[in-house]
Amino acid sequence: MTTTELPLTPTTTTVRAACPHDCPDTCAMLVTVEDGRATAVTGDPDHPFTRGGLCVKVNNYQDKTYAPDRLLHPMRRTGPKGSGRFERISWDEALSEIAAQFKARIAEYGSETVMPVSYLGNQGILNGLSVGDGFFHRLGATVTERTYCDSGACTAYATTIGPTAGVDPESIVHSRYIILWATNTISTNLHLWPIIAEAQRNGAKVVCIDPMRHRTAQRADWHIPIRPGTDGALALAMMHVIINEGLTDDDYIARHTLGYDELVERVQQYSPEWAAQETGIPADDIRTLAREYATTHPSMIRIGVAVERHAGGGQTVRSIACLPALVGAWRHVGGGLLQLPLWAHPVNWPAFMLPELRKPGTRVVNQFLLGRALTGELALDPPITALMVYNSNPMVVCPEQDKVERGLQREDLFTVVSEHFLTDTAKYADIVLPATTALEQHDLMFSWGHFYVTLNTPAIEPLGEAVSNTELFRRLSRAMGFEDEVLYRSDEELLAQAYDWSAPAMQGITLESLRRTGWARLNLPSKDEYAPHREGNFPTPSGKVEFRSSILEAQGNFVLNLFRQLSDDHQPGGTVDPLPHYVPPREGGEVYPLNLLSPKSHAYLNSSAGDQPMQKRVQGEQTLTIHPQDAAERGIENGQYVCVRNDRGRFLALAKVSDEVAPGVVVCPLGTWPKNAKDGHTVAAVNPFAFADLGNAPTFSDTRVEVEPV
Repeated sequence: MTTTELPLTPTTTTVRAACPHDCPDTCAMLVTVEDGRATAVTGDPDHPFTRGGLCVKVNNYQDKTYAPDRLLHPMRRTGPKGSGRFERISWDEALSEIAAQFKARIAEYGSETVMPVSYLGNQGILNGLSVGDGFFHRLGATVTERTYCDSGACTAYATTIGPTAGVDPESIVHSRYIILWATNTISTNLHLWPIIAEAQRNGAKVVCIDPMRHRTAQRADWHIPIRPGTDGALALAMMHVIINEGLTDDDYIARHTLGYDELVERVQQYSPEWAAQETGIPADDIRTLAREYATTHPSMIRIGVAVERHAGGGQTVRSIACLPALVGAWRHVGGGLLQLPLWAHPVNWPAFMLPELRKPGTRVVNQFLLGRALTGELALDPPITALMVYNSNPMVVCPEQDKVERGLQREDLFTVVSEHFLTDTAKYADIVLPATTALEQHDLMFSWGHFYVTLNTPAIEPLGEAVSNTELFRRLSRAMGFEDEVLYRSDEELLAQAYDWSAPAMQGITLESLRRTGWARLNLPSKDEYAPHREGNFPTPSGKVEFRSSILEAQGNFVLNLFRQLSDDHQPGGTVDPLPHYVPPREGGEVYPLNLLSPKSHAYLNSSAGDQPMQKRVQGEQTLTIHPQDAAERGIENGQYVCVRNDRGRFLALAKVSDEVAPGVVVCPLGTWPKNAKDGHTVAAVNPFAFADLGNAPTFSDTRVEVEPV
């Protein structure tokens, strides 16, 4: 045997990465690479939040990267739209065809005929929310409003207490009364649970307010089942009790709030007896909750995304945001409200969204209305004749699924989809482009669930001809002949501009230090000291908690421009009552008696991982949880297929008869792909397109249906 024939020792390295998903945990990952191939992905044991564990959605992320059905080359449609028949083409061919189609349609209709559709299939600063915005601004395309998640809550939160990070999640170990409001923490914010559990072991009482007795509710000390869409009634009734029983922190109110006397007058109409009729919660339980919350310190509230998803979602969040100031919870470490710690991250969004390239007055179309936009119901002028989808799977996440599908079937609609797999949306594309996974690209991650910055370093070379989103839009800019240098920045240049590195929160953190450590905590007080509003200093116009909102009074309803490519044109506006008030659910039960909820799945992240074998095994078939009483009235047995319908559409699901839900409530988690569903339809087929009261948030929790055995 010659020297060259001797077996070589495999080269094994560990690369620091970050979970790319739209999740509050933003986990720090360690990727094991053997001879250029990623063989394992694990959580970083040294990261104070990740603590070495990954959730079921990503703990085999390398399998997704190497999946046999992964898209690795550009493709052109060869069969009817939706057939899934494509042929491989070169990148040059794909780019030439896209540029030619965009130019021809713009020449005939004007630039707004092109519409991008994207959201947070990737949460990276480079490849996530804002990637592509500069390109589409330069193109003159329709601006898309992306209010899937927390837009209404953000409008309400910012107009009440300002864009503050609120409670440090790690400080919850010091909390003694914890309200988890509309959040299944164990399934959707897994790494926060050990912190809550530690506080619980130390004597904290954990209260879960949710219509369903899910995994988190089962671990709480007190589960309060609430009628969907009535959370605002509960919060206002709690204020009624706290104020009328003298449980307020009068000193804190006097020094750090605005509009208290008007709030006192407003909440008199919201008694516990009134709220009991609205919420289904006994009046005595409402009083007990209010008293315990007001007198047990530190007390904190964690609100979930679901709390905004009904007609009065914005005012619900406004009401909840008033509670900590009423009882002085902000005085304490571990006291206050936790919504989105992302407010602490000084991300340099304008450098990525490039609003200076946008033509003033460009129209704005909300993505919830995609089905109506594509089918002509919005009577858009010009019509949408070219669509580009990336970081999103609208066939799963958009409401009015049937209309989205009909729109995508239009032969005159030129559709481009950049993806990892041939999704239900990509099946309707004219051109499909291969995208890299997190293991193959650079990125820098902020977090909407903790105070850590995380660098994602590519662990392997891109497979096939896949490219990152940043490279995709550089190539598209070149194909369109754009000369703006800002559109051609390298990934290294983009990394250097991702944060305001001079901000106080970034002191001591550099790209060089992140390359060594992989992650770093923002330069903020420790979890044992962090009480940002002990002495007020709220980032509102008055510097106080505004029970009476000066912003809403002055400008009415609005969507934070971060959700609409930094555009402030065509805001909803109108008149908004500046004091918190109750807005009941919009859809009644006269025709459709059951209230359908579509929470996040345990094993999927929105539509991500909805086609992955392991995650599908864990999540199982599309199910509908229904109370035994409702099931008996309809002749439905456990394990039987049922049809869920309303006047928007229908879908089939496997019935799970359980008292985990209250009578009148049914639950079908989001995330199943239509091609994996029994009849090719999912919960998105019946969800409404209507907006909530603030921030153009969705009203998915207002969905009314009837259920019948199949």
